[in-house]
Amino acid sequence: QVQLVESGGGSVQPGGSLRLSCAAYGDTYSVAYMGWFRQAPGKEREGVAATYDGERSTYYADSVKGRFTISRDIAKVYLQMNILEPEDTAMYYCAAAPTRERWFGSPQNNNWGRGTQVTVSS
Repeated sequence: QVQLVESGGGSVQPGGSLRLSCAAYGDTYSVAYMGWFRQAPGKEREGVAATYDGERSTYYADSVKGRFTISRDIAKVYLQMNILEPEDTAMYYCAAAPTRERWFGSPQNNNWGRGTQVTVSS
């Protein structure tokens, strides 16, 4: 009953920018805390950024602080990615949970988008 619809992935040169978007449809309670994981081949999945509506309890991975900005519009979440690096190359997944605790602690129960590929290369 919850669907996450993503857009904005693509290919960009180092130093470039992309904006990812994710819209949630259905039970908004179950997507109160929304954000982005990413996973590259041979790498573990990692949380990138997430937030409640109103940019409350915002989380950023250390590797993206100062470069990425997450924002919310109720049932939509955006990730503005600036100064992109090759190390940012990954499949990015929108994910949502009722709380921040569950978003981190039980990702198997998250609502998940289908993923959008971000590739940063010269």
